[in-house]
Amino acid sequence: MSLRPFSNLQFTNEDWEKSYNECLLMTLLRVTFPRRSSFALLICLAFNQACIKRASSPDLAASVNGRPITNVELEKQISIQFPQPADKPSDDQLMIQKLEVLRSMVDQEIMMQRAEKLGLMAVDADVDTKFAEYKSPYTQEEFQKQLVTKKMTAEDLKTRIRRDLSIEKLINKEISSQINISDKDVTDFYNSNKGSFNLPEPQIRLATILVSPNPEVNVRNLKNDKAQNEEGARKKIQMIEQRIRSGEDFAMIAQNYSEDPSSAPNGGDLGFAALSSLDKASPELRKLLLSMPPGQVSSVISTPEGFRILKVISKEPAGQRDLKDPKVQQTIRQTLVDRKDQLRRQAYYELVRNEAKVENYLANSIVEAGAKK
Repeated sequence: MSLRPFSNLQFTNEDWEKSYNECLLMTLLRVTFPRRSSFALLICLAFNQACIKRASSPDLAASVNGRPITNVELEKQISIQFPQPADKPSDDQLMIQKLEVLRSMVDQEIMMQRAEKLGLMAVDADVDTKFAEYKSPYTQEEFQKQLVTKKMTAEDLKTRIRRDLSIEKLINKEISSQINISDKDVTDFYNSNKGSFNLPEPQIRLATILVSPNPEVNVRNLKNDKAQNEEGARKKIQMIEQRIRSGEDFAMIAQNYSEDPSSAPNGGDLGFAALSSLDKASPELRKLLLSMPPGQVSSVISTPEGFRILKVISKEPAGQRDLKDPKVQQTIRQTLVDRKDQLRRQAYYELVRNEAKVENYLANSIVEAGAKK
C-alpha cells in the first residue's frame, strides 16, 4: 500500500472536524493499546496539522466546497481584468477591487462545480473548436502577442473557454430551456402596454457591437474581453465580423464581446428609435441605415468611440400595432423571455451560492486587520 505525502493532501472543514473526533478516539485507544496505536496516532496528528495549515494558509484567497482559489490565481485574474490602470489605486481601492474579482471567481467556481455534478462539462472537442475560432483572425505571432497583452498562456485561454462553455451549458439546461411563454402571457402584456405599440412616427430598431481601443473603458460582456490598443481593437472587430458572416448569432456575440456597457448585456439591442433621430448622425451613416433592410448587418464602421458593427433588427411605420402582427407577438415574447431569463439567472445564482460552502479568507483577513486597529 502506498501513502501520499501529507503535503499533497487537501481537506475540507468537515474533514478537520472528523479528524478531531478520530484523534480523540485514537487517544483513548492508545491508553488501552499503547503499542499498536502509536502509528495511528501519528497519522492522525499529521492529518490534523494538515487541516489546520490548510484552514489558515496565507496562500488561499477563498475555497468553494473545499476546492481552493489561491492568491496567485486571484492576482493573475486581476492583472487580466485590469492590465493598465490609469492611476495607481489606494490600498482600500485595491482591496475593494480584489474582493469584487474574488466574488466573481467564487461564483464561477460554484457554477463550474454545479456543471461538473450534472455532467455538463464542455468536452475537449468543443474547447478546441472555440480555441481555433479565437486564433483564426491572427497569425501565430499576432496570437502570441494577444496572449502576452492579456497576460495569459494558451492553456489559460483553454481553461477559460472550458469554464465559459460549461457554465453556458448549465444555464441553458437549468434556466433557458425551462422558460415557457404562453399566448395568454403575450396578450396580457399587449393589453397592459398597448400605448407603447402606437408609434407616432416611423421607427428603426438597431443593435450594435462596439470595440474600443481605449483600455480604460469598463466592459460588461460575458467574456470580460477588452481590447487594449488600436491594433488589438482592429483585430478583435475583424474576428467578430468574420464570426457573424459565418452565421453566428449577433446577439450572443454582442453579449460575449461588445464593449458597449449599456447594450452588451441585452445582446447589443439599442431598442427602437425614431427615424428623425438619425438626422443627428453623419449623412453617410444615415444613408446606410435607411438603405439596410431588417436583418442586415453592416460592415465595420469607424466611429469616435471605436469600431462598430450595426444590425437593423426591424423598421416600423407610424401607427397602432395590432396584436395579430407577428412582429408584435415576437417582440413581446422575446421581451418576456429576456425578463424571465434575467430573473431566474439571478435567483439560480443565489440558490447555488446558498448551497455552496464558501470560505472567503481574503474577506476574513480584512475584517481581522480592521479589528486590530
